[in-house]
Amino acid sequence: MSIRLVLADDHPLILDGLERLFAGEDGFEVLARCADGEETLAAVRDGRPDVLVLNLHMPGMDGVEVVQTLKEEGHPTRVVILTSDLDEREAPECLRQGVAGIVLKEMDSIFVLRCVQKVAAGDVWVERRSFSRAMEHLLRREAGAQRVAGTLSPRELEVVRLCAQGGTNAEIAQTLSLTEGTVKSHLHNAYRKLDVRGRADLTRFAHEHGLV
Repeated sequence: MSIRLVLADDHPLILDGLERLFAGEDGFEVLARCADGEETLAAVRDGRPDVLVLNLHMPGMDGVEVVQTLKEEGHPTRVVILTSDLDEREAPECLRQGVAGIVLKEMDSIFVLRCVQKVAAGDVWVERRSFSRAMEHLLRREAGAQRVAGTLSPRELEVVRLCAQGGTNAEIAQTLSLTEGTVKSHLHNAYRKLDVRGRADLTRFAHEHGLV
């Protein structure tokens, strides 16, 4: 049985190269090639491929959003991320969302083939450098989250998380059944305890320390 594939990348040359790569090997069948996130979702929903080879950075809906959507919809398709660069925040997010393979575009094409074969067989393939960076970042986030949790009160932590997710004071107050004045008080306490200046700094701090 051939491994059925959907290929997704916003660069036509990359798509051409991937299609030639898999066409030149026995045991692969390319069902579709896609240039953006929405097109990719449609191809996976229609074709039910074994593996989706996905560029992380695409216009509109990016790769992480595509993976999250497929996970929420319960698609069995396994995902291999093929990217030119992997931000230290993106690697752990991909792993959390269930991505089964990560390969950098700088790697030899044989590694792309092996990765897809391994992933289709139910294994996980993560390029060593990406995995190391991802684990380092996860450990830093976990340590940061534990440290912050010991600094803020439980209510302050709730307010900070909702703020970092984009909630206004009125929305946070409604969610937590508080007054806006109480929300402002909790935010100012968090600013002081965490030594940040304003909502933008607080949001950045929350993301860097694994609070959201």
